[in-house]
Parts: sequence; C-alpha cells; structure tokens
Amino acid sequence: FSSDQSVIVIGATNRPETLDPALMRPGRFDRNVLVDRPDFKGRLAILKVHATKIKMDDTVNLERIAKLSPGFVGADLANLVNEAALLAARNDKKRVSMHEFEEGIERVVAGLEKSTRLIHEDEKQRVAYHECGHALVAISLPNTDPVHKISIIPRGLGALGYTLQRPEDDRMLITRSELISRINVLLGGIAAEDMIYQESSTGAQNDLQRATDIARRMVTEFGMSAKLGRVHYSDVQRSPFLMNATSGGDHAHSEQTAREIDLEVKKIIDDCMHEAAEILQDRKDLLEQMTRELLEVEVMDDKHIKRILDAHKTGPSVMPGTFKDESESSNVSPPVSSSEDLTAEDQASREIPPPPSADGM
Repeated sequence: FSSDQSVIVIGATNRPETLDPALMRPGRFDRNVLVDRPDFKGRLAILKVHATKIKMDDTVNLERIAKLSPGFVGADLANLVNEAALLAARNDKKRVSMHEFEEGIERVVAGLEKSTRLIHEDEKQRVAYHECGHALVAISLPNTDPVHKISIIPRGLGALGYTLQRPEDDRMLITRSELISRINVLLGGIAAEDMIYQESSTGAQNDLQRATDIARRMVTEFGMSAKLGRVHYSDVQRSPFLMNATSGGDHAHSEQTAREIDLEVKKIIDDCMHEAAEILQDRKDLLEQMTRELLEVEVMDDKHIKRILDAHKTGPSVMPGTFKDESESSNVSPPVSSSEDLTAEDQASREIPPPPSADGM
C-alpha cells in the first residue's frame, strides 16, 4: 500500500465472545460498534422510513405502534409494515389502517392465523379455559403487562390459542416480584385446567418449560433465593446477542448444591402454582364468564375484557404494571390485569426474551 492509501476492514458477528483474542488486538479488529435492539425512538424512526413506502389512513399512529413492538429489530419492523400492507390489499383497501398494523404485530409475534383448522368442541373449551386462566391471573396481579387480546383461533405451528400481553414501555431491569408474577401468569393456564377438569393436558408443556427456566435463572443467575444466597451458580454461558445461544461449562458446585438448587426451583414453582390456583378459585365466576364469552366470539380484545371485569368488579383494583410492596402478604385481595408454544414472552437483564409475549396452547 502507498502512504496515501488506507484499507479499513469491517466485520460483523452475533457471537463476539467466541472470537479469537488475536483478532481483537490493537491494530486489528480493535473498535467495537454495538448494534443493539432499538428503543422506542429507534423503532419510531425505523417505522417512519418503512411507512413512506405504503399509503396509510388517518387512524395510523406510528408512536403507538412503536410502543406496542418492544423487542422488535429493524427486520421485524419492516416485516410488520409489509404484513400490514398485504392485509390491506387482501381486504381491497386503498390505504392501510391501524387495524392492519395491530394484526401485523400479532402475525410477527404469534404466527399466521389458521381459522380453517377444525378443533373438537371439548378441546376448544379446554383451550378457552386455559387461555382465560392466563389472562385472569395476569389481570389479578401487579407487576404484569396489560392483557391486550385473548384468542382461541389457532396460530403458527400447533398453537391452539394464545393470550397476548404488551408492555407499555421499554424495560431494562426486572425485579424479583415481576419475575414471580410472570411465573404465576404462565401457570395460570394449567391451574385453570386443574380446577375445571381435575387434570391437565399436554398443552401446558411450553408454559412449564418457560416457568421453570425463569425460576432456575432466579436461583442460579440472579441470586434471588433466600436459601442459597447471592451466589451465581449457573454453568450456562449465554450470548448477549442471540437469545437461544448457550454453551455449557464444567459444574462449579457440588452435587449437594445442585440438589438444593433443584429443590429451590421446585419450591418457587409450587408456591406460584398455589397462588395462581387461589386467584382462579376466588374468581371462578369471572373465569366462567370470560370463558363463555370467549367461546362465543373466539377473540376478545382489551375493551371486551374490561367490560367483563367492570361487570364483576367488587372493590378497588391494582392496575397492571404497578408494583406490589414486598412486605405485603402474598394473598392480597385480587385486584385487576398474561399468556405457550410461540414466543417470546421474558427479559431480565435484557436476557429473558423481551415482550410482546404471546402464549398459545
């Protein structure tokens, strides 16, 4: 190379922790530029760029769409705009409305709707109880994201129904009480099945998997166990860029400690299961009413849910997203604001998958 020329080499990776240190030495790839998931302002700016390619009516509020899509990256937002435009074209509309954007978010999060799939009436009723169980537990607890929709129309691969929760803002940290509430919501579906049918079904497999994962991370990674203390026990190395990318390591603790971890995880799950069952038992009439109406309409939005709640309102309510005093008893009177095989639900330390969450049976 001559003295008046320079070459700049740029590389990109989702696994920087796996790179050879020799590549990262000064003079080589020694400048790191982090491209993180966009925040609200970033999502809004990206939406404005892609929205210029389609015709929209006056009902479209890009700021609201940006708030309803936390965790979405640029490709997700581009796909969202494209899905909304396709939906409008299929409905012979000349402009895209807010309704198509909201449906597009559900498609990105939960998959394509399969309204033609035939489901046995008994299974359909079980799915309705399951999803209403998720929703009612979420409605009855603080530290939860608002429930925006409940559906028993199949979506995606094998999901017979889902409960969609959407956070109202971006969150970077999650407290212990919020994680406990998430586990309660995940177990709300199986608790409803146990209460109504005295047995559960295979539809709760993903709920149990996600709830157990949160509980184990509380114990092993976040130091949220009073018995095991503020110690990091996890053997799993997680990539900060790829949610599902993990690598195992050698056990750093004894077999006795591993057993205590398992017992502590089971205790958290059992306590949350008991709390979810108590909430549903105390509000069984409301659960029955929600299930009956869901079976009639198949899809309930937040306004429909609120009408049912107002009809059964017996006292003051705790709005979703508020924080419960840790000193209060866990059996606070049920207030009011959940969730299986689809997404991603979860974001502690930006590692539990970010919402919007959709749980499908």
